[in-house]
Amino acid sequence: MKKRIVLCVWAAAAIAAFFLNLLGLMRLLPLWATMPLLFLTLLGLVASWNRRRQFKGFSSKRLRL
Repeated sequence: MKKRIVLCVWAAAAIAAFFLNLLGLMRLLPLWATMPLLFLTLLGLVASWNRRRQFKGFSSKRLRL
């Protein structure tokens, strides 16, 4: 449940950063400030989404002979 909340927070941050980036493209905000913000939020979103599907290894019962 906590992982889903973290994923939703990162998604909301990425959407907010995207809209800030649109304001930067319209020259209302500095583009040099909005581009790294968008990159970092997308990186955090992908990293948290990828961590959910991470392989956790085989169980110890299966490895014993």
